[in-house]
Amino acid sequence: MRTPLARRLLRVSPISSAVFGLVMLLLCAPAAVADPSTPSKVSARYKIYFNGIEIGSFQFESNSDSAKYSLAGRAKLSALLGILKWSGALRSEGTLARGEPLPSDYFFRYKSSSDSGSVTMSFDKRRVAETKLEPPPSPSKSRVPLTEEHLKDVFDPMSAVLAMTTGGLDNPCERKVAVFDGKQRFDIVLTFRRKESIKEAQPSGEPAVAFVCGVRYIPIAGHKKNNRMVRSLAASEDIEVALRPVPSANILVPYEISIPTIAGPAVLKSQRVEILTGMKQIALVH
Repeated sequence: MRTPLARRLLRVSPISSAVFGLVMLLLCAPAAVADPSTPSKVSARYKIYFNGIEIGSFQFESNSDSAKYSLAGRAKLSALLGILKWSGALRSEGTLARGEPLPSDYFFRYKSSSDSGSVTMSFDKRRVAETKLEPPPSPSKSRVPLTEEHLKDVFDPMSAVLAMTTGGLDNPCERKVAVFDGKQRFDIVLTFRRKESIKEAQPSGEPAVAFVCGVRYIPIAGHKKNNRMVRSLAASEDIEVALRPVPSANILVPYEISIPTIAGPAVLKSQRVEILTGMKQIALVH
């Protein structure tokens, strides 16, 4: 028999997936995409902890040039000696106009011990053109209705990464971005909280400091008003992401991310980040 904690742990609701996925994928874009120092490829590996116990891993990869970008992420979770499992894969592609991402296609697939599903979206100039959900969502009177206006001037969760982080390295926390994940429209807002020192397992020559940003989730439409996870995330002031500047590559990378949930704290910690810019390679080992 599954315990209440076990049921909560891998009951991956759409909104928790969207917010957690967005924060996990908070791998910052360069301030100027046409800059020759802009990384052409970034690969990152993270460990995921729940209530202090390692339960999984997350891998991220981005490829870009002056005209287009592609982003991909993959997460695996396992708990209770492998009895409960969850895996997810995300992919986003688009073009870049004056450094701003214009998404074209987004795909998210997940599978757990009890269910599976997928989200497929296409865009036309920051407007959602088509959405396909598997399985289709069940009708609910408590769901806040989505309108055509909600589907304009939005990003998919992964392209929101680039939009949210366009700018210099000296103030990465003052950001707000409109997101649609295929089911729900919400805003993500970053605010500065503090700076903190970080430790490296292998010296990289980059500054050993991180900006700690508070992350607020603001539900707009598509969510259920009586959903406990939605209320908990919307009320939370404890979601944080620590962003580490890498000046020689003109980007920031997430060092640590913490998200309180109704079942306990989830933490994502950087293990290794590899950056390729021109002929130069940078490795951050934590």
